[in-house]
Amino acid sequence: MFAINWFDVIPVAITFLVIAFVQVLNVYLHILSDNADPKKTDIVGSVTEAELLSSEPIVTTPTNTSPKRLSISPRASLNASNGIPDCDSGISLCSVNLSSAPTTASSTTCVPPATSPTANSSPTYSSHNGFLTHTLSFETLGDEYHEDEDTLSLENLFPCDQSEIYASKKISFIIDELIQTEVNYVNNLRKGLLNYGKLQDSENLPDGLRGEERQKVLLGNISEILELHETEILPLMLRNQRDLKSLFDEFALLFEKNNLYCYVSFTMGKKSSMQLRQENREWLQNYQTSIKDKLGIDSFLMQPIQRLTRYPLLLQQFISEFYKNGISCKPVLSAVCKLETRMRRQLDVVNQSEEIPNIDELNEFDLKLQGNFRRSTEFDAQHFPTKKKYRAKVFLFDRCLVCTEVRKRRLAYRQHYNWEHVELQRPLELTTSNANKIVNLLVKHPDKDKGKREEFSFVAAEASVVKQWLLATHKIIEIARHEQSQLNTFSLPMDLVLGVGLAIWLIWQYL
Repeated sequence: MFAINWFDVIPVAITFLVIAFVQVLNVYLHILSDNADPKKTDIVGSVTEAELLSSEPIVTTPTNTSPKRLSISPRASLNASNGIPDCDSGISLCSVNLSSAPTTASSTTCVPPATSPTANSSPTYSSHNGFLTHTLSFETLGDEYHEDEDTLSLENLFPCDQSEIYASKKISFIIDELIQTEVNYVNNLRKGLLNYGKLQDSENLPDGLRGEERQKVLLGNISEILELHETEILPLMLRNQRDLKSLFDEFALLFEKNNLYCYVSFTMGKKSSMQLRQENREWLQNYQTSIKDKLGIDSFLMQPIQRLTRYPLLLQQFISEFYKNGISCKPVLSAVCKLETRMRRQLDVVNQSEEIPNIDELNEFDLKLQGNFRRSTEFDAQHFPTKKKYRAKVFLFDRCLVCTEVRKRRLAYRQHYNWEHVELQRPLELTTSNANKIVNLLVKHPDKDKGKREEFSFVAAEASVVKQWLLATHKIIEIARHEQSQLNTFSLPMDLVLGVGLAIWLIWQYL
């Protein structure tokens, strides 16, 4: 037998208390970081926009009331042979399988014509301070994203000689323009914030512009956009200007991490900013004259969207010159095609988010609390309880599906449904050619005895629209199902387990 005194007990007790304190502190700091960066901690995962089956030329003519939607010319992409998951069966939180079907890939090349490859990808999960978390991004939940086959081929595992690329004067000019315009963009944003970021210090400031809230409405989150380009995008361009594959890969990674969602937030607040500027136009023009700003606040606030549309155009020129010169550096071609695809999808989401402020009759329903916006699609809808048929636009958010009625230039809110109560089905019993263009929305009651109630029937113009829309909702429901299964669960973090094990071993050795 052996005796234990206070000298033996106190070190052991202090060890356990320190481990417990560190874990509590880590969890607390993790919660603070979650609250500080909500776009990375939404309950439901991110879903990307569909592959554009057709594109339009850029529209650059602005109007005084509402800016034109921005679209761009057909893109170059990688061909794919991946299959599309079966969407004919009902999709709901209870029916979604978390395991993804394996994908097959073949080595292909990036070609100028636009294609619509698809793939089924699963979210990635990681453990942090005992809580099971997942990395949510436009890539991990991109329903229409294909696995870039070129990145899977052996050719891309080895570096290629990029001197052939830089030998082309036109390609070198495009890369120089990409970097130089990025430098100018950062400088212009910084200068604009210096001019208009501290209006509260100005004399004779009108009441309509007073207060931090009005300042935030006026400028939106443009300071967040500046920080992104100043600390991440511009540095990665400068350090990789002689290594194009790394430049394109690192840039694409920012899209995969959803770092450029700040452009969606900026676009959603653009309408309120324009109204505020219009109400205080005279004072803003006098202020512009006093600070000798030649362009003005309107030009300053147009630059973010102009810059976002400029990226894929420069990459399209790069790809075109790549083919014209017959360059055989396939890894670089694969990387630039992947980046250009992600840029165009991001731009499509930004364009669609411009319609969200046009939704009327929301009453107390707050769209800002529904997580990130993912996509919108137009249907011919029939609401079965009221037997009403109308043109509808359906918005997908992280936490719910929002149905609106299209009324000329505005949208009237009708219903919203949380994902845990929604099931989507295809009418397989129909044998007509329109069967593939229809999807039914069913609502499940919390009371299991009541079963399901059919709420909507959505009819699209093309069958491909329905298939892409079902793929998008499939991913949202998949993540929602996983989050629901993880509620009120806790797993011990590995560092705590190792710490306790080490403490027990030290105690045993000491005794």
